[in-house]
Amino acid sequence: MDMRPQPGEPGVFHVIDGDRPLDWERVYRDHVASIYRLLYLKVGNQHDAEDLTSQVFLEALPRLRSSASGGEVHTYLVMTARTTLAGHWRRRLGVQVTTIDENLVSAEGPAPAAADPLPRIRRILAKLPPNYRRVLELRFLERCSVGETATRMGISAGNARVVQYRALQRAAVLGQEVGA
Repeated sequence: MDMRPQPGEPGVFHVIDGDRPLDWERVYRDHVASIYRLLYLKVGNQHDAEDLTSQVFLEALPRLRSSASGGEVHTYLVMTARTTLAGHWRRRLGVQVTTIDENLVSAEGPAPAAADPLPRIRRILAKLPPNYRRVLELRFLERCSVGETATRMGISAGNARVVQYRALQRAAVLGQEVGA
């Protein structure tokens, strides 16, 4: 007896460019707990974590390849979670959080409550060199485009991108030093 899902069955996602269906329900069951836990650790409340988890799976659904391995699916979901989380913090606090610790992606154990990230973000910004702090403030707190940021800083758009990249890298290091 053929146990493979048939076209048109609910919960089975068929990719046009592939010949093998991707069992979407199984992908969801296998990964929802770890993605939820990861997001809960980053946002600190159940409501936002549930909403963000839903967004991650809705965003990933149309883009998953039917030939993707379990590891590739997991990696793609974590990357989608990072992007979704960055958008959440950008909308909520005017800052972007783009780091996710892979060690936190686990379905085991209860998720601890997260602390308010704003004081930590302020401490990190205060430790950055003035040009790094300014580019991050303009881009993420004041929501300026790269072009607007460059104009206000008196530098080229390409230089603004480089300064932003370096500032984010430095902020990530300082974030590890400042701790949670």
